[in-house]
Amino acid sequence: MALHIGVDKSTYSKIEKGLRELTVSELSKMAKLFNLTTDQIINYDENIIPKEIVIEDKSTLEQMELIQQLDEEDKSTVFKIIDKMLTTKKFKDFFNKNVAAL
Repeated sequence: MALHIGVDKSTYSKIEKGLRELTVSELSKMAKLFNLTTDQIINYDENIIPKEIVIEDKSTLEQMELIQQLDEEDKSTVFKIIDKMLTTKKFKDFFNKNVAAL
């Protein structure tokens, strides 16, 4: 967030702690990042803030639906990670099976 609005980490930390106010320019950049208006940020409603998603708590179908909501680049990254993990598992299983047979 600090990089996006053009401040260093210590300055952003002060903003988070309420020790420093956002400038209009910083507020505008933050609004663009979250695809909100500055008014929506200033007058936010805690009841509409998205809650953290923990995918492990979801059913397999819900997990797949959440993955499908990602943009194409993020979906591709997730699938590459899964491919790598599955390939690694197959190699481990292969070597464990063949070592046990010796």
